[in-house]
Amino acid sequence: MARNSTVILSKIKESVSSVLPVTVIVAVLAFVVAPITTGTFLAFVFGAVFLVVGMGLFSLGAEISMERMGEYVGAQMTKSKKISLVILLSFVVGVMITVSEPDLTVLANQVSKSISPYILIIAVGIGVGYFLTLAMLRIIFGVKLSYLLLFSYAIVFVMLFYVPENFVPLAFDSGGVTTGPMTVPFIMALGVGASSIRSDKNAQADAFGLVALSSVGPIIAVMILGIIFKPNDATWAMDAVVSQTTQELSINFLAEIPHKMLEVAIALLPVLAFFFVYQHKAGKLPRRDLLRIIMGALYTYFGLVIFLTGASCGFMQTGYEIGKSVAESALSFLIVPVGCLIGYYTVRAEPAVILLQKQVEEITSGAIPRRVLGRALSCGVSISVGIAMLRALTGISLLHFLIPCYGIALLLTFFTPAIFTSVAFDSGGVASGPLTATFLLPLAAGVCDGVGGTIMTDAFGVVAMVAVTPLVTLQILGLVYKLRLSKKKAPAVSEPAFEDDIIEL
Repeated sequence: MARNSTVILSKIKESVSSVLPVTVIVAVLAFVVAPITTGTFLAFVFGAVFLVVGMGLFSLGAEISMERMGEYVGAQMTKSKKISLVILLSFVVGVMITVSEPDLTVLANQVSKSISPYILIIAVGIGVGYFLTLAMLRIIFGVKLSYLLLFSYAIVFVMLFYVPENFVPLAFDSGGVTTGPMTVPFIMALGVGASSIRSDKNAQADAFGLVALSSVGPIIAVMILGIIFKPNDATWAMDAVVSQTTQELSINFLAEIPHKMLEVAIALLPVLAFFFVYQHKAGKLPRRDLLRIIMGALYTYFGLVIFLTGASCGFMQTGYEIGKSVAESALSFLIVPVGCLIGYYTVRAEPAVILLQKQVEEITSGAIPRRVLGRALSCGVSISVGIAMLRALTGISLLHFLIPCYGIALLLTFFTPAIFTSVAFDSGGVASGPLTATFLLPLAAGVCDGVGGTIMTDAFGVVAMVAVTPLVTLQILGLVYKLRLSKKKAPAVSEPAFEDDIIEL
């Protein structure tokens, strides 16, 4: 018991270091540049506390349960060598885990007078299920990730000619929010498990890439919806309550908790049910392992409930008010550098990012340290949020940024070491988590509203930008290492010399 308490405190300390910078930046803005209501600021502070505790419990729980479940299912599924079984289970898991993803629900509920949120969520789930199946088959047959990515994004870019303009940002945003705190740990672990039974030289790199391909499916699925329904009246809707007193504040938070408990239960229970049925059929795990998984699932559950309650009640209204306040002031241009600063630190507070850094460091035996990966990821997201704020101010088309970024990212796949390509494309999906949907999107909407822009075309797309820039920055990082290794004539990526070279940087 004492050991568990120590581990929880350690995780919460990590959470404080992730959430504190964003809290300080927003507090400075609120007091100096962008005044907001007292109730909104108190809700933000309250929400920050919830984020710290929730992230700590979630990261511990995901480490104990979600990763273990994913690795087991991935290994057993691949070991069976039954392609039909792999296809069926991958599709079912993809649909099931996506439909229950809290991030997707948050985004779907912010779109009104358009396609029903339920239709949007189901379509995205089918898209993930299809592409997760494709990703699993890629691991089994050893197909190069870059080929599938080129083919998939070629389809996306062709479809752009047929999708209504105001629906394009939503389609790309759907690809980003799909890979949230519920989906990422399980899908990433699924890849690790599936590749673990291979002993070839590419097995390490092929452990990643499932999140990357799973992020493409929703984009195509939502584009198809746009082509079929041609929704021209889509608008943004924010479900946030401003507290006038401390009593109202506590009531609002307490009232939100049951909703999040139900939301997260709907997300987690199908995954747990699937896992326990599957392990019973495929090969029972020891009782001790099962008890640890159950305990980890409880940590995951309560961590997500607390985290999402804080993000929803404390961050959404704050983001909108700050964005609008800055945009309406004489210093509206400051929102671009401020956005860069917020983006740099916000990504560190995303629960799934911490898990990605840990998993990459473990699989590469420390060859890609988490601090190096974290800095490259933060730089990418910093640039993307700055661009998103510029778009909200000026109304520049999202495609003017997305097409060049994806073009550069796909071109780099031919020159970057395979492991960096896989990690980079996974990072894009991981970086766009609940804080992006509940804070950065309302921030962009506030800016857009402040200057009289169109939110659906000018503010939506922030998630898409957050998802695309890490693809470029992390692959550039891979190129830097490749060049340095070639100069030293060092051995392959997985060998100690590579690790030493990275740590030097």
